[in-house]
Amino acid sequence: MPSTQVQSSSRGGVKLPSRIAAWTFAVGVFILGANGAFAQDKYPSKLIRIVTATPGSNHDWGARLTAQELAPRIGQRVIVENRGTIAIEYVAKEAQPDGYTLLFYGATVWLQPYLTKTGWDPVADFAPVTLAMSSPNVLVVHPSLPVRTVKELIALARARPGELNYSAGGGGSTPHIAAELFNYLSKVQIVRVHYKGSGPAMIGLLVGEVQLMFGALGPISPHVKQGKVKALAVSTPKRTPLMPELPAIAETLPGYTAEATIGFFLPRKTPPGIVAVLNREIVQSLRSADPKVLFNAGIEIVGGTPEEFAGFIKAEMDRMGKVIRSASFNN
Repeated sequence: MPSTQVQSSSRGGVKLPSRIAAWTFAVGVFILGANGAFAQDKYPSKLIRIVTATPGSNHDWGARLTAQELAPRIGQRVIVENRGTIAIEYVAKEAQPDGYTLLFYGATVWLQPYLTKTGWDPVADFAPVTLAMSSPNVLVVHPSLPVRTVKELIALARARPGELNYSAGGGGSTPHIAAELFNYLSKVQIVRVHYKGSGPAMIGLLVGEVQLMFGALGPISPHVKQGKVKALAVSTPKRTPLMPELPAIAETLPGYTAEATIGFFLPRKTPPGIVAVLNREIVQSLRSADPKVLFNAGIEIVGGTPEEFAGFIKAEMDRMGKVIRSASFNN
């Protein structure tokens, strides 16, 4: 990755459903009214920042991949800033709506407000740009845990209620939601141990502080291959070609699906022409990435329009909101 293009600096009760449909419609009108030519003439004229989660996560990896591909396309430097969960509130409340600060984040943006009071509103504070990429989660356990299948894990958890622990980062993160959905559907009580990000959560599993994790495929795969953790199943509805040897959790728990999805956002009042330019350039950047690099990282590129991303968020808020309200989630 050329150092001239990508840099890094590490820093370490909302009313939702009633406004989602209006928000999705507004996103469509917002983009359709964009004057692309005007925006392209004026933008961009300086460095662009992609603000994301902690190092060692798919967020960090995906942000750097995008920055590397995007910089030469727009003729400006693109840097990555790792701010952890505070990245979300920072972009929502402090970043200028001028197209020079992007948020690259996943389900925490739209699901954490169901779990706890947040400093942002996923509908009112953000302009969706594009759903960028998805990745299966892998249910992995520490080698000391005497299970080889999802069925055996469920049986052990039922025999030892509240004794098994899983690691996850911020509330509403995909590993958190994936684990609690597993608890809900299998009627077990595996307790969350909260870490400050996906990287620290993975380390917690590797050193044996916890027994299991629903980890992103890319970061966890090397540890599976080295025998440091045991992989039981993937979180996709069916088996995935990214890890074809593993069954899907849904083969044991019908209806289970919890893929890690990450997208780009801008502050809500960003001019529509700038949203349109960034959507076009980011999607093209992602699609020009080396397929072998993506496959090895366990990533699938999605791309799409701002309207499609808004629709996806609405559907996920509807689906998981019901589960979260019905389940006893560990915050």
